Amino acid sequence: MPTLSPTEIIGRAFRIYRDQIGVLLPAALIVFAINAVVSWVFDHGVLALVAAVVSLVLAILYDGMVVQLVRDVQDGRRDNSVGELFSSVSPVLLPLTGVSILGGIGIGIGFVFCIVPGLFLLTFWSVVAPVTVIERPGMFSAFGRSWELVRGHAWPVFGAIVLVFLLVVAASVAAALIGLVLGDVGRAVLNWIFNALTQPVAALTTSVLYFALLQVRSAAETPQA
Repeated sequence: MPTLSPTEIIGRAFRIYRDQIGVLLPAALIVFAINAVVSWVFDHGVLALVAAVVSLVLAILYDGMVVQLVRDVQDGRRDNSVGELFSSVSPVLLPLTGVSILGGIGIGIGFVFCIVPGLFLLTFWSVVAPVTVIERPGMFSAFGRSWELVRGHAWPVFGAIVLVFLLVVAASVAAALIGLVLGDVGRAVLNWIFNALTQPVAALTTSVLYFALLQVRSAAETPQA
């Protein structure tokens, strides 16, 4: 029976990143370039809220695209263009945005209450986005389905989340140190590149976790000969 290993999950995510970088990185560069421009133009008062909403939608659209790409890889094919991958997310963009906002609120409230509840929800809701994109169960049902998939495998899932967090933090520290010797324009360009490089890692890890959990669940439910 297959088992979940945080290092194997991260390794699988990075292998897909390496093999599909020609799709992942250009798409991320475009998404975060638009994000940077919108944030720069709408940076005052109420307009800053518009920028925040646009940033959220762009990040969610990119995450959904990564889920579709990983599904193609899992199926042994990768013949969709970047445009087709983004288009495939559009039917679920609204529920995907909804689960992202609700999940963020729930996890944020959990962190307020002594951190542990937040970590608990972060773990059990970790695959709610792939569930929404692939299974399309509805906004609220997606949380229950994510919980069902993670149940019994919470520790390895949490371990994968922690590993990704540490990798991104290390990269963030390195980028901040480099940014000390750059001007405002240089730091803006550096932030753009940093976001484009790191966003695929988190999105890929979540997607790989989802498909790994499906595999483990399927093996557990298959009668042994």
